[in-house]
Amino acid sequence: MKQYRTHCLVCTGTGCVSNHAFDIKTALESEIIKQGLKDEVTVIATGCNGFCERGPVMVVQPENIFYQELKEKDIPFLVEEHFLKGRPVEKMMYVPPKEEAVIPKMSDIEFFKHQLLVVLRNRGRIDPEKIDEYIGYDGYRALGKALTEMKPEQIIEEVKTAGLRGRGGAGFPTGIKWGFCEQAEEDTKYLICNADEGDPGAFMDRSILEADPHAVLEGMVIGAKAIGAQEGFIYVRDEYPLALRRINIAIEQATEYGLLGENILGSGFNFKLNVVRGGGAFVCGEETALIASIEGEVGRPKPRPPYPAQKGLWGKPTNNNNVETWANVPQIILRGGGWFASLGTKESKGTKVFSLVGKVNNTGLVEVPMGTTLRTIVFDIGGGVLKGKKFKAVQSGGPSGGCVPESLIDLPVDFEKLTEAGAIMGSGGLIVMDEDTCMVDVAKYFVEFLEEESCGKCNPCREGLKRLKEVLTLITQGKGEAKHLEMLDDIALLMKEASLCALGATAPNPVLTTLKYFREEYEEHIFQRRCRAKVCKDLIMYRIIAEKCTGCQRCVKACPTEAITGPRSQPHNLEESKCIKCGACYEVCKFDAIAGDAIYIE
Repeated sequence: MKQYRTHCLVCTGTGCVSNHAFDIKTALESEIIKQGLKDEVTVIATGCNGFCERGPVMVVQPENIFYQELKEKDIPFLVEEHFLKGRPVEKMMYVPPKEEAVIPKMSDIEFFKHQLLVVLRNRGRIDPEKIDEYIGYDGYRALGKALTEMKPEQIIEEVKTAGLRGRGGAGFPTGIKWGFCEQAEEDTKYLICNADEGDPGAFMDRSILEADPHAVLEGMVIGAKAIGAQEGFIYVRDEYPLALRRINIAIEQATEYGLLGENILGSGFNFKLNVVRGGGAFVCGEETALIASIEGEVGRPKPRPPYPAQKGLWGKPTNNNNVETWANVPQIILRGGGWFASLGTKESKGTKVFSLVGKVNNTGLVEVPMGTTLRTIVFDIGGGVLKGKKFKAVQSGGPSGGCVPESLIDLPVDFEKLTEAGAIMGSGGLIVMDEDTCMVDVAKYFVEFLEEESCGKCNPCREGLKRLKEVLTLITQGKGEAKHLEMLDDIALLMKEASLCALGATAPNPVLTTLKYFREEYEEHIFQRRCRAKVCKDLIMYRIIAEKCTGCQRCVKACPTEAITGPRSQPHNLEESKCIKCGACYEVCKFDAIAGDAIYIE
């Protein structure tokens, strides 16, 4: 490979691409040629770098300089200063919240310092569309070892030793799951990669596929060897066009290199992979519904047993793991199960990838050892809560997860501790909430999402979610009664016990955890007709504080119904009959001149 003195690693994950990262890459290449540097400086389009809040981002190697929030118009100056004159440009570097000094090197930024990369080891450093770059970082070495040095039972035993548990949410031991499928007395077996990630605010699987697709392919071929499968399927929702593109390119390249298809690496083992585009149904994240979708049927869960390892795709033994689980496998085989087991906690081994979103300064993709505390993730990596607001809770595990309160901020994040707190690991979504969040409204939002995504097959889930939504709606409208608290508990517990699949069984978690940790907010809504966060529209009334209003007219321009009037430089007026309580005026006012008062309804 050609040697360059400088490598410009431009993030082209979906987050940065949405901010014109490809235009940044094109501008860099053009300016580098213009300055006569094409033989010295190269530009590489990588997968997601992780620091999505600051995109588009670029890392310059070997100096490890981190540039962020790049704009196309700034590229000529950057190339001239840094690559031609050797003067890194500070104004394009990262400055932490509430600080003034820039941090030039990526390794010194708090967002990156506390992470440990296993699954994301290649993020931001290789071109995901070039197999040679993956191979250059020990890619497919584990596959060579598995095919030429190990028997199927040895591969499974190594995964058992590692203690790897499924990263899709249930956390079932992967090695045991493989063992069930390997022992099935059938000639035909199938392998599935579940990339149907549908949690609001979650983008772990999508980013892994975009940044390191060959790691997933390598893990799947190793798994196929272990259980005796000769065909596999990667189920990706169609809303992930970049992930779809890169996984298809990776399959073509791996096939061309003899790493997929017939007689892989001359071992006599055959395995082919197919990509299936999902329609975006949330319930297809459940494995029996996913299998039905691949078969061309409506994606609805089926009763278990029999389990897919016994009778799955087209009635044959099938092993299904999610993207992150498969991406862990090559490193376990290459470095040993004991190495992986040394990471994490006693029952939850290895690392976990999280998407950190919500009211947090540093949103993005992070990977930390199991057992890392919520405080470390939210405050050390995430940089704390936006605008200096007070931290209130974290929603863990997606819409079927639970809300973990501020009192549990030092909770170690692993399968057991999250379950004890009433939440779940899920696929790894963490939504940070601040003091301006209404927890009753949060529960209502997730229940509404799940009601819409429920397949409707079983009565407890179908009717239970409807009833939960009805009760929560009454409470947020100021029509709640004391009996509604007991009703929420009863419905939620019934759903957990009687629902057919995990969607229905975990759907009440947002209600149960908010009732457990934030019951006083429910009681305020019911008995005082008050929403302390000023979110529930029927329980607030906006007014203008004349003494504070400067007449700047920001609220006048923001109001969609022209409810606010008044000349510039004089206190404005708000006509209550026209106010739709959208909160736009409250959001734009810089002088705290808009008050949101509780309405006490008799």
